[in-house]
Amino acid sequence: MPDTAQTIWSAAQQTLRGMLKTELYNLWFAPVTASQIDGDLLTLEVTDEFCEFWLKDNYLDVLRSVVSRAAIRPIQIGFAVRAVETAPSAKQETASADVALAAEHSAKVSVGSVKDVGPRKPEAFFNPNNTFDTFVVGNNNQHAHAACIAVAQKPGLTYNPLFLFGGVGLGKTHLLQAVGQHVSANRKNPRIGYLSCERFTNEFIEALQNGLLPKFRKKYREMDVLLIDDVQFLAGKERIQEEFFHTFNALHDAHKQIVMTCDRPANEIQGLEQRLTSRFEWGMTADIKAPDVETRLAILHKKAAALSVELPAEIITFLANRIRTNIRRLEGALVRVAAYAQLTGKQLDIETIETLLREILQEEGKVAVSVGEIQRRVADYFDIRLADMSSKRRPESISFPRQIAMFLVRQLTDHSLSSIGDAFGGRDHGTVLHACRQVRDRMEVEAKVRQDVGYLEKQLTR
Repeated sequence: MPDTAQTIWSAAQQTLRGMLKTELYNLWFAPVTASQIDGDLLTLEVTDEFCEFWLKDNYLDVLRSVVSRAAIRPIQIGFAVRAVETAPSAKQETASADVALAAEHSAKVSVGSVKDVGPRKPEAFFNPNNTFDTFVVGNNNQHAHAACIAVAQKPGLTYNPLFLFGGVGLGKTHLLQAVGQHVSANRKNPRIGYLSCERFTNEFIEALQNGLLPKFRKKYREMDVLLIDDVQFLAGKERIQEEFFHTFNALHDAHKQIVMTCDRPANEIQGLEQRLTSRFEWGMTADIKAPDVETRLAILHKKAAALSVELPAEIITFLANRIRTNIRRLEGALVRVAAYAQLTGKQLDIETIETLLREILQEEGKVAVSVGEIQRRVADYFDIRLADMSSKRRPESISFPRQIAMFLVRQLTDHSLSSIGDAFGGRDHGTVLHACRQVRDRMEVEAKVRQDVGYLEKQLTR
């Protein structure tokens, strides 16, 4: 029946309305409609790609739960962006630039294609939850947080460029958007560009194909603040690096603020030109590490308060102790637990939580291993002393197991090459990089090496 999809969604919305704060529900869930249900797939229509990304990233598990409960059977969720009218009204025409852009932006894409013209409202491009007020500060990110506040208060004058690096899900994008939102709120008509490095690349290629390079260059080289996510995407792309080099220089020479995020230090981006590496290190470099348990507890309490849910203290503590390396995963686990508690009404216990979060806990276990544990396991396996992991001894029977240990640390943890070198007797990042390549090359041609490394990896991630 044509109204079946909407009937299910209406019932699910009733549940969501009771679970969430009114302003949160009205902002993200009230505008969503259900377009169709095909078998066990319910397609929800959203206003734009940003809304789709945000719902997928933050509430997909909750949506599956409430919809499945409404349908009384397991239901999967799909998304479709609502079509934009081709003949806009006079009111729409007065805001044509914002409307045209709304269908294109996403959580990491805040500047439209080079064909777009007209003023933008920067705050429309950011997740409203990603502000300095909602960011939980701990020992792992205190330096990065302070640097971002300094930059947001005096863009172009303090720490330019600002280069943030750290593992996935640790808050780099949150801080990047917080800078943009602070500048937007406190400066008159700032020109803010916020986008991923991949989008910068795609727009450049589009401009090149369509003869719009002058427009592309004017657009980005006249920004007041340029916020670039995931600059490691530049690796190995010589033509894009050339373009970004000149964009960087134009902005820096004009004292305009540049903030970049990356998953590693600039000097560890393979295939990045030295002139870019040196420029990325001109200003301030700030590392964001995995949060300690106190910070994880604070994050969980703040997220629970935002969702207006109360969970037993032992459950919060369990989550903080078991999910240690990824804030996004930590918050996602909390959302899933909260949704389960509210939808089922059952009493929560650790056994139930372990079953509910089985996949998340398994994934977390893959990266929760320490450098010391890897060194110990490898030393035991090859029957060498643990002290040889950091010694200067170079016989093959010692040096290659040491290289395998470096390789496994690089594969199974978020440690940088420099920090890995420090853990292996103060070796430099080039030595670690060489070790990883050596192991990888030998794994391709030697079955015994593949078996040894594979066995150790399974033991460490079991």
